[in-house]
Amino acid sequence: MRVMALDTTVRGGSVALVALARGRCIVDERPGDSSRSHAERLPGEIAAVIDAHGLVWADIDLFAVAAGPGSFTGLRIGISTIQGLALTVGRPLVAVSALEALAQCASERAGAGRSVAAWMDAHRGEVFAALYRVMPAPIFDPERIVEVEGPTVGHPLAVIERVADHLPHGPAVFVGDGAVLYAASIERRWPSQAGPLPQPLLAGAIGRMALARATRGDTIHPSSVRPLYVRRPDAELDRERKAIDTKDTKGTKGWKPGPSNV
Repeated sequence: MRVMALDTTVRGGSVALVALARGRCIVDERPGDSSRSHAERLPGEIAAVIDAHGLVWADIDLFAVAAGPGSFTGLRIGISTIQGLALTVGRPLVAVSALEALAQCASERAGAGRSVAAWMDAHRGEVFAALYRVMPAPIFDPERIVEVEGPTVGHPLAVIERVADHLPHGPAVFVGDGAVLYAASIERRWPSQAGPLPQPLLAGAIGRMALARATRGDTIHPSSVRPLYVRRPDAELDRERKAIDTKDTKGTKGWKPGPSNV
């Protein structure tokens, strides 16, 4: 089985071809060119991986994509790209949380029984975060990690306190660019905490997670992908603010001050 996987949750992102043959998993994972937009470079980067292995699109059995959280524009472009490819060749799809993929990558270092805090930089002084517990199952299998707290977005200090509530037996293993960015805040809360793991390329992990899910029949039709935004889009918030401003303006129209008591 061959899986084409894509991650566009961060600026550079990555693309990977994951192939399972005779019980051996082969991964060709490549970083994206962060100096160019996803729309400019994705078609060429994906095609380069296919060409390098002498394949055509019909040779791909399964497509996989990071559903979020991340950049709204990056998510829309990444998901629509994979949806288009999957629909063209009539293949199923698996959508994976980028936070879950981060936790899977860190689970090998953490070991069974430990917790993993996956943090992504959400900008505006916030992080996308989720907390998982590592179980004694093979890495990248769905049973490898259990969700303790689902995806949220918030100020790092508030997230740290929530994480602490779930960690009566010691600190978690932190992973992701958000954890690296706010490493000082994490260290102040847990002085003995080892430094966070950096943001890894995720497409390879996403492909291997998709492969494990597909063997259980856990795939979806390409049209069924739903982005995991976590935070509401700016355009939606702007529309609400404008609606409130318009309502307030209409409410004061025609108002005249009463007589002064001074």
